[in-house]
Amino acid sequence: MTRPISNPSLHHERRELQLMLMLLAPALLVVFALLIVPLLWLVWQSIRQDGSFTLAHYARFLTDSVYWMTFLQTFRIAFIVTLATILLGYPVAYVAAGLPQKWSVMILALVLLPFWTSVLVRAYAWLILLQRTGIVNSALQEAGITSGPLRLVNNEFGTVVATIHILLPFMVLPLYAAMKRIPQELTMAGASLGGSPLHVFLRVFLPLSLPGMIAGMVLVFVLTLGFYITPELLGGGRTYMVSMLVSRNVEVYNEWGAASSISVVLMACVFLVFRLASLLIPFERIMGTR
Repeated sequence: MTRPISNPSLHHERRELQLMLMLLAPALLVVFALLIVPLLWLVWQSIRQDGSFTLAHYARFLTDSVYWMTFLQTFRIAFIVTLATILLGYPVAYVAAGLPQKWSVMILALVLLPFWTSVLVRAYAWLILLQRTGIVNSALQEAGITSGPLRLVNNEFGTVVATIHILLPFMVLPLYAAMKRIPQELTMAGASLGGSPLHVFLRVFLPLSLPGMIAGMVLVFVLTLGFYITPELLGGGRTYMVSMLVSRNVEVYNEWGAASSISVVLMACVFLVFRLASLLIPFERIMGTR
């Protein structure tokens, strides 16, 4: 009876796989302990009440209009912020990608400058700028544009403005990375074939920069869904977002189950956003792996 001939390459691949798993084991344990376990605990809390199984926390989404109104306002603000960051960030990334390296670095440094300041400080700074006696209202009145102070804070407008300022780098950086990967020869070829600058931009440059745009849109949209400090300070209690609803259920009503159910629904919405983004452009293209 003949013995099976061992495959040296297969044995080598198995050893490499075992070694890779051993190297990844500490990181996987950390991810499991700090991410998977809390998520499982969150789901468990959302279906428990007084020690028994219940779906009452999720039923509130069908009976309590506050839940729906809060989610609708949160998604509306996230949509407005995402659209505004595209309109503001795309030209900045386009200019930075087309300039020499030293000027690109300077522009990106200015874009990243807000990261050196905490979100709380930036939110208070916008609160000071936009208040009735702030610099913005004073400048508008001195220029004769308005006859009195405008209501720029304690509403949705102030929340949107501050959120755009905080999240704009998350749109500019993916756009810049995608634009830098576009070969200049393609735009030059389009121009040499008789295309106008606008036509070349719309037919060549813009489609190739879509992966960066979608990556920035997903980042900005998802981060806006979880914003808490900015709407809390600049909303003045009139801009009510999902994060604030979770906070109220825990701090005021001590309803951990209700807060967990809201968090689970929000997490499902985030997964849905990622799924929709992957249907538009595969994540391999968004991440630049192909």
